[in-house]
Amino acid sequence: MNGLGLLIRDRNTPQKVVWRAHVANRATEGKVIMKVGFIGLGHMGSGMAANLLKAGHQVTVYNRTLAKVEPLVAQGAKAAASVADACRGDAIVTMLANDEAVASVTLGEGGIIAGLPKGAIHISTSTISVALSEALAKAHGDVGQCFVAAPVFGRPELAALGQLFVIAAGAPAAIEAAQPIFGAIGQRTFVVSETPKTANLVKLSGNFLIATVIESLGEAMALVHKGGVDQHRYLDILTSTLFGAPVYKTYGALIADRKFEPAGFAAPLAQKDIRLALAAAEDLRVPLPIANLLRDRFLTLLAHGGEKLDWSAIGQLAAKDAGEA
Repeated sequence: MNGLGLLIRDRNTPQKVVWRAHVANRATEGKVIMKVGFIGLGHMGSGMAANLLKAGHQVTVYNRTLAKVEPLVAQGAKAAASVADACRGDAIVTMLANDEAVASVTLGEGGIIAGLPKGAIHISTSTISVALSEALAKAHGDVGQCFVAAPVFGRPELAALGQLFVIAAGAPAAIEAAQPIFGAIGQRTFVVSETPKTANLVKLSGNFLIATVIESLGEAMALVHKGGVDQHRYLDILTSTLFGAPVYKTYGALIADRKFEPAGFAAPLAQKDIRLALAAAEDLRVPLPIANLLRDRFLTLLAHGGEKLDWSAIGQLAAKDAGEA
Protein backbone atom coordinates (compact mmCIF):
# COMPACT_ATOMS: atom_id res chain seq x y z
CA MET A 1 0.00 0.00 0.00
CA ASN A 2 1.31 3.47 -0.86
CA GLY A 3 1.51 6.19 1.78
CA LEU A 4 -1.38 8.26 0.44
CA GLY A 5 -3.66 5.30 0.93
CA LEU A 6 -3.15 5.88 4.65
CA LEU A 7 -3.89 9.58 4.71
CA ILE A 8 -6.19 10.07 7.70
CA ARG A 9 -7.55 12.94 9.73
CA ASP A 10 -6.62 13.13 13.38
CA ARG A 11 -9.78 13.19 15.51
CA ASN A 12 -8.38 15.94 17.70
CA THR A 13 -7.34 18.17 14.79
CA PRO A 14 -10.09 17.82 12.17
CA GLN A 15 -8.71 20.53 9.90
CA LYS A 16 -5.23 19.05 9.67
CA VAL A 17 -4.28 16.09 7.53
CA VAL A 18 -1.90 13.80 9.36
CA TRP A 19 0.34 11.82 7.03
CA ARG A 20 1.19 8.45 8.48
CA ALA A 21 2.49 5.07 7.31
CA HIS A 22 5.66 4.54 5.35
CA VAL A 23 5.81 7.99 3.75
CA ALA A 24 6.29 9.48 7.20
CA ASN A 25 9.01 6.91 7.81
CA ARG A 26 10.89 8.37 4.86
CA ALA A 27 10.98 11.81 6.48
CA THR A 28 14.47 13.31 6.67
CA GLU A 29 15.18 16.37 8.81
CA GLY A 30 11.52 17.30 8.74
CA LYS A 31 11.18 16.82 4.99
CA VAL A 32 8.85 14.19 3.59
CA ILE A 33 10.57 12.05 0.97
CA MET A 34 8.15 10.77 -1.63
CA LYS A 35 8.26 8.11 -4.31
CA VAL A 36 7.36 10.08 -7.41
CA GLY A 37 6.87 9.02 -11.01
CA PHE A 38 7.36 11.64 -13.71
CA ILE A 39 6.07 11.38 -17.28
CA GLY A 40 7.05 13.92 -19.93
CA LEU A 41 10.66 15.12 -20.08
CA GLY A 42 10.49 18.01 -22.51
CA HIS A 43 11.79 21.53 -21.96
CA MET A 44 9.72 21.92 -18.80
CA GLY A 45 9.50 18.38 -17.46
CA SER A 46 13.22 17.66 -17.48
CA GLY A 47 13.95 20.61 -15.19
CA MET A 48 11.03 19.78 -12.91
CA ALA A 49 12.09 16.15 -12.52
CA ALA A 50 15.67 17.21 -11.83
CA ASN A 51 14.50 19.46 -9.01
CA LEU A 52 12.49 16.64 -7.46
CA LEU A 53 15.73 14.66 -7.37
CA LYS A 54 17.61 17.59 -5.85
CA ALA A 55 14.97 17.78 -3.12
CA GLY A 56 15.72 14.18 -2.21
CA HIS A 57 12.65 12.48 -3.63
CA GLN A 58 12.86 9.01 -5.14
CA VAL A 59 12.03 9.68 -8.78
CA THR A 60 11.12 7.26 -11.57
CA VAL A 61 10.98 8.83 -15.03
CA TYR A 62 9.30 7.81 -18.27
CA ASN A 63 9.47 9.38 -21.71
CA ARG A 64 8.81 8.01 -25.18
CA THR A 65 12.19 9.39 -26.31
CA LEU A 66 14.72 7.40 -24.31
CA ALA A 67 17.50 9.93 -24.86
CA LYS A 68 15.65 12.37 -22.59
CA VAL A 69 15.64 9.83 -19.77
CA GLU A 70 19.39 9.29 -19.66
CA PRO A 71 20.47 12.67 -18.13
CA LEU A 72 18.03 12.18 -15.25
CA VAL A 73 19.16 8.61 -14.67
CA ALA A 74 22.69 10.01 -14.39
CA GLN A 75 21.37 12.32 -11.64
CA GLY A 76 19.87 9.42 -9.69
CA ALA A 77 16.47 8.79 -11.24
CA LYS A 78 15.19 5.33 -12.08
CA ALA A 79 14.11 4.70 -15.67
CA ALA A 80 10.63 3.24 -16.11
CA ALA A 81 10.06 0.70 -18.85
CA SER A 82 6.42 1.76 -19.23
CA VAL A 83 3.82 4.21 -17.98
CA ALA A 84 2.60 1.63 -15.49
CA ASP A 85 6.14 1.12 -14.21
CA ALA A 86 6.29 4.83 -13.32
CA CYS A 87 3.04 4.64 -11.31
CA ARG A 88 4.11 2.47 -8.38
CA GLY A 89 4.80 5.21 -5.85
CA ASP A 90 2.97 7.90 -3.90
CA ALA A 91 2.34 10.19 -6.85
CA ILE A 92 2.72 10.48 -10.60
CA VAL A 93 3.41 13.85 -12.23
CA THR A 94 2.61 14.47 -15.88
CA MET A 95 3.97 17.32 -18.00
CA LEU A 96 2.78 16.68 -21.53
CA ALA A 97 2.03 18.80 -24.58
CA ASN A 98 -1.72 18.58 -25.05
CA ASP A 99 -5.04 16.92 -24.25
CA GLU A 100 -4.39 14.01 -26.57
CA ALA A 101 -1.10 13.10 -24.91
CA VAL A 102 -2.46 13.43 -21.37
CA ALA A 103 -5.61 11.44 -22.18
CA SER A 104 -3.62 8.68 -23.86
CA VAL A 105 -1.14 8.32 -20.99
CA THR A 106 -3.84 8.48 -18.35
CA LEU A 107 -6.84 6.66 -19.81
CA GLY A 108 -5.22 4.37 -22.38
CA GLU A 109 -4.40 0.71 -22.01
CA GLY A 110 -1.64 0.27 -19.44
CA GLY A 111 -2.01 3.94 -18.48
CA ILE A 112 -2.04 5.81 -15.19
CA ILE A 113 -5.60 4.86 -14.26
CA ALA A 114 -4.71 1.19 -14.64
CA GLY A 115 -1.37 1.36 -12.85
CA LEU A 116 -1.69 3.91 -10.04
CA PRO A 117 -2.46 2.44 -6.59
CA LYS A 118 -5.61 3.45 -4.77
CA GLY A 119 -5.10 6.61 -2.76
CA ALA A 120 -2.11 7.75 -4.81
CA ILE A 121 -2.16 11.10 -6.61
CA HIS A 122 -1.97 12.02 -10.26
CA ILE A 123 -0.63 15.59 -10.43
CA SER A 124 -1.25 17.02 -13.88
CA THR A 125 1.01 20.02 -14.51
CA SER A 126 0.14 20.16 -18.20
CA THR A 127 -1.92 22.96 -19.73
CA ILE A 128 -5.04 21.05 -20.72
CA SER A 129 -8.69 21.78 -21.38
CA VAL A 130 -11.19 22.35 -18.62
CA ALA A 131 -13.26 19.49 -20.05
CA LEU A 132 -10.41 16.97 -19.93
CA SER A 133 -9.49 18.00 -16.39
CA GLU A 134 -13.06 17.37 -15.31
CA ALA A 135 -13.04 13.96 -17.01
CA LEU A 136 -9.74 12.98 -15.40
CA ALA A 137 -10.95 13.94 -11.94
CA LYS A 138 -13.98 11.71 -12.37
CA ALA A 139 -12.00 8.81 -13.83
CA HIS A 140 -9.50 8.84 -10.97
CA GLY A 141 -12.22 9.24 -8.36
CA ASP A 142 -14.13 6.27 -9.75
CA VAL A 143 -11.19 3.97 -8.97
CA GLY A 144 -10.20 5.48 -5.64
CA GLN A 145 -7.28 7.58 -6.84
CA CYS A 146 -6.65 11.30 -6.27
CA PHE A 147 -6.37 13.88 -9.04
CA VAL A 148 -4.80 17.30 -8.59
CA ALA A 149 -4.59 19.82 -11.40
CA ALA A 150 -1.42 21.85 -10.95
CA PRO A 151 -0.50 23.72 -14.14
CA VAL A 152 2.47 26.05 -13.82
CA PHE A 153 3.49 29.52 -14.91
CA GLY A 154 7.10 29.98 -15.99
CA ARG A 155 9.41 29.27 -18.89
CA PRO A 156 11.99 26.43 -19.03
CA GLU A 157 14.67 28.51 -17.32
CA LEU A 158 12.45 28.85 -14.26
CA ALA A 159 11.61 25.15 -14.39
CA ALA A 160 15.33 24.36 -14.27
CA LEU A 161 15.73 26.60 -11.22
CA GLY A 162 12.71 25.17 -9.39
CA GLN A 163 11.13 28.63 -9.48
CA LEU A 164 7.82 27.96 -11.21
CA PHE A 165 4.48 29.23 -9.93
CA VAL A 166 2.07 26.38 -9.28
CA ILE A 167 -1.69 26.83 -9.66
CA ALA A 168 -3.25 23.92 -7.76
CA ALA A 169 -6.77 22.61 -7.30
CA GLY A 170 -8.08 19.38 -5.81
CA ALA A 171 -9.20 17.73 -2.60
CA PRO A 172 -7.56 19.41 0.43
CA ALA A 173 -5.93 16.16 1.64
CA ALA A 174 -4.41 15.54 -1.79
CA ILE A 175 -3.21 19.15 -2.06
CA GLU A 176 -1.51 18.92 1.33
CA ALA A 177 0.06 15.57 0.48
CA ALA A 178 1.44 17.05 -2.75
CA GLN A 179 3.12 20.01 -1.05
CA PRO A 180 6.61 18.40 -1.00
CA ILE A 181 6.37 18.09 -4.79
CA PHE A 182 5.12 21.63 -5.26
CA GLY A 183 7.89 22.91 -3.01
CA ALA A 184 10.53 21.20 -5.13
CA ILE A 185 9.36 22.54 -8.49
CA GLY A 186 8.06 25.98 -7.60
CA GLN A 187 8.70 29.14 -5.64
CA ARG A 188 5.04 29.56 -4.68
CA THR A 189 1.84 27.52 -4.85
CA PHE A 190 -1.59 29.10 -5.24
CA VAL A 191 -4.45 26.81 -4.23
CA VAL A 192 -7.52 28.07 -6.07
CA SER A 193 -10.24 25.46 -5.55
CA GLU A 194 -11.19 21.96 -4.46
CA THR A 195 -12.37 21.36 -8.04
CA PRO A 196 -9.37 20.49 -10.25
CA LYS A 197 -10.68 22.02 -13.48
CA THR A 198 -10.60 25.48 -11.88
CA ALA A 199 -6.79 25.46 -11.91
CA ASN A 200 -6.82 24.72 -15.63
CA LEU A 201 -9.21 27.61 -16.25
CA VAL A 202 -6.87 29.95 -14.35
CA LYS A 203 -3.88 28.71 -16.34
CA LEU A 204 -5.64 29.13 -19.70
CA SER A 205 -6.78 32.63 -18.76
CA GLY A 206 -3.21 33.48 -17.76
CA ASN A 207 -1.74 32.26 -21.05
CA PHE A 208 -4.41 34.25 -22.90
CA LEU A 209 -3.31 37.35 -20.98
CA ILE A 210 0.39 36.73 -21.74
CA ALA A 211 -0.40 36.33 -25.44
CA THR A 212 -2.33 39.62 -25.29
CA VAL A 213 0.76 41.34 -23.87
CA ILE A 214 2.97 39.83 -26.58
CA GLU A 215 0.66 41.00 -29.36
CA SER A 216 0.27 44.52 -27.95
CA LEU A 217 4.01 44.80 -27.32
CA GLY A 218 4.69 43.77 -30.90
CA GLU A 219 2.29 46.37 -32.24
CA ALA A 220 3.67 49.16 -30.03
CA MET A 221 7.27 48.28 -30.86
CA ALA A 222 6.52 48.18 -34.59
CA LEU A 223 4.95 51.63 -34.31
CA VAL A 224 7.88 53.31 -32.60
CA HIS A 225 10.47 51.48 -34.68
CA LYS A 226 8.92 52.69 -37.92
CA GLY A 227 8.94 56.16 -36.37
CA GLY A 228 12.70 55.94 -35.83
CA VAL A 229 12.92 54.87 -32.17
CA ASP A 230 15.34 52.11 -31.20
CA GLN A 231 13.33 49.17 -29.87
CA HIS A 232 15.76 48.35 -27.08
CA ARG A 233 15.71 51.96 -25.90
CA TYR A 234 11.91 51.93 -26.06
CA LEU A 235 11.77 48.70 -24.05
CA ASP A 236 14.04 50.21 -21.41
CA ILE A 237 11.66 53.16 -21.08
CA LEU A 238 8.66 50.85 -20.73
CA THR A 239 10.17 48.48 -18.18
CA SER A 240 11.75 51.29 -16.15
CA THR A 241 8.46 53.12 -15.72
CA LEU A 242 4.94 51.68 -15.78
CA PHE A 243 5.60 48.27 -17.32
CA GLY A 244 8.16 46.64 -15.04
CA ALA A 245 6.45 43.24 -14.88
CA PRO A 246 8.55 40.21 -15.92
CA VAL A 247 6.24 39.48 -18.85
CA TYR A 248 7.15 42.81 -20.49
CA LYS A 249 10.87 42.39 -19.83
CA THR A 250 11.02 38.80 -21.04
CA TYR A 251 8.90 39.03 -24.16
CA GLY A 252 9.88 42.57 -25.05
CA ALA A 253 13.51 41.49 -25.17
CA LEU A 254 12.68 38.47 -27.35
CA ILE A 255 10.78 40.68 -29.79
CA ALA A 256 13.47 43.38 -29.88
CA ASP A 257 16.21 40.78 -30.37
CA ARG A 258 14.05 38.72 -32.77
CA LYS A 259 15.16 35.71 -30.76
CA PHE A 260 12.43 33.20 -31.43
CA GLU A 261 14.56 30.05 -31.57
CA PRO A 262 15.01 27.79 -29.73
CA ALA A 263 11.43 28.01 -28.59
CA GLY A 264 10.84 28.12 -24.84
CA PHE A 265 7.14 27.69 -25.57
CA ALA A 266 6.41 26.70 -29.14
CA ALA A 267 3.83 28.59 -31.20
CA PRO A 268 1.62 25.52 -31.88
CA LEU A 269 1.22 25.02 -28.13
CA ALA A 270 0.23 28.65 -27.70
CA GLN A 271 -2.34 28.37 -30.48
CA LYS A 272 -3.70 25.30 -28.71
CA ASP A 273 -4.01 27.20 -25.43
CA ILE A 274 -5.92 30.06 -27.05
CA ARG A 275 -8.25 27.54 -28.63
CA LEU A 276 -8.84 25.91 -25.24
CA ALA A 277 -9.46 29.30 -23.62
CA LEU A 278 -12.05 30.06 -26.27
CA ALA A 279 -13.72 26.68 -25.70
CA ALA A 280 -13.93 27.34 -21.96
CA ALA A 281 -15.29 30.82 -22.63
CA GLU A 282 -17.96 29.45 -24.94
CA ASP A 283 -19.10 26.97 -22.31
CA LEU A 284 -19.33 29.79 -19.75
CA ARG A 285 -20.84 32.23 -22.27
CA VAL A 286 -18.04 34.75 -21.83
CA PRO A 287 -17.10 36.67 -24.99
CA LEU A 288 -13.34 36.95 -25.55
CA PRO A 289 -12.94 39.13 -28.65
CA ILE A 290 -9.20 39.59 -28.17
CA ALA A 291 -8.74 35.81 -27.91
CA ASN A 292 -10.35 35.46 -31.33
CA LEU A 293 -7.81 37.91 -32.72
CA LEU A 294 -4.97 36.01 -31.07
CA ARG A 295 -6.20 32.74 -32.53
CA ASP A 296 -5.89 34.28 -35.99
CA ARG A 297 -2.47 35.76 -35.23
CA PHE A 298 -1.12 32.37 -34.21
CA LEU A 299 -2.71 30.75 -37.26
CA THR A 300 -1.01 33.39 -39.43
CA LEU A 301 2.35 32.62 -37.81
CA LEU A 302 1.87 28.88 -38.31
CA ALA A 303 0.70 29.35 -41.90
CA HIS A 304 3.99 31.09 -42.64
CA GLY A 305 6.15 28.29 -41.24
CA GLY A 306 6.37 29.30 -37.60
CA GLU A 307 5.84 25.85 -36.09
CA LYS A 308 9.27 25.79 -34.45
CA LEU A 309 9.27 29.38 -33.26
CA ASP A 310 8.61 30.65 -29.74
CA TRP A 311 5.11 32.03 -29.24
CA SER A 312 6.63 35.48 -28.83
CA ALA A 313 7.12 35.44 -32.62
CA ILE A 314 3.58 36.77 -33.04
CA GLY A 315 5.08 40.00 -31.73
CA GLN A 316 6.97 40.29 -35.01
CA LEU A 317 3.84 40.05 -37.17
CA ALA A 318 2.97 43.71 -36.66
CA ALA A 319 6.38 44.73 -38.01
CA LYS A 320 5.81 42.58 -41.09
CA ASP A 321 2.37 44.09 -41.56
CA ALA A 322 4.03 47.53 -41.42
CA GLY A 323 6.60 46.55 -44.02
CA GLU A 324 9.39 46.61 -41.47
CA ALA A 325 10.50 42.96 -41.57
